[in-house]
Formats: sequence, C-alpha cells, structure tokens
Amino acid sequence: MSRAVLVAAVAASSLFAAAGAGASPQVHAARGCHLSSHDQRHLGASYVTSLSVRHTSCSNGKAVVRAYQKCRRAHGWKGKCGHRVKGYACKRHITASSPVQYDAKVTCRRGGKRVFHHYTQNK
Repeated sequence: MSRAVLVAAVAASSLFAAAGAGASPQVHAARGCHLSSHDQRHLGASYVTSLSVRHTSCSNGKAVVRAYQKCRRAHGWKGKCGHRVKGYACKRHITASSPVQYDAKVTCRRGGKRVFHHYTQNK
C-alpha cells in the first residue's frame, strides 16, 4: 500500500469517528445550584443542604423546594406531601433518621424537568 493511500485511509477513518461521536445522544447532567447560608435555612426545612436541577432554572428549583417543604410541613415534622407542587410530582427517601432529626433526598419531576434536593429536618 502506498504512503498516500495510507494517509487518505487514516484521514477518512478519523472523519468517520468524529462524525459518529457527534451523532451520539448528549448526556444532560444535573446542574448544581448555589445555596447561600440564608437559602439553606429558609427554604422550608431546618437545612436544605443541596439543590440541583435539570432542564429548568435554579430559581425555579428553589420555588419547587419551598412549595414542597410547605406541603410536607403541613403534615407534621416527618410528614409527606401527597400531591403535586407547582406541577411537579415529588418522591422523598429518608436516608438517615433519629428520634430528633432525619435526612432526606427528594426528586421532583415534571416531564423532562427535574429538581433534586437534600435536606435535614430537626424536630
């Protein structure tokens, strides 16, 4: 095989590889949102320790967290929110618990939009 044919073959294969890489579906990771110390203490739980969103804004994520926490607190200190908040359906998973405090992570979904938050609730 001549050198020119070899160079052309390598160039063509790299073009196909680049085209294939661009055609793959894009992964959309959740974007972390900044929470000031004021936000952490005033979004409804004792402490909201993290907030991330996918396909929506951080300000909308904070509004969903506030609405979820208001709904949850209406059912007691360890209450569950049984209906949609701001159009989002939320699921809570308690990750650690004691008689006076618990930690939980919450996923709220509305179509392709997601709001994820972790919080600590003191009794």
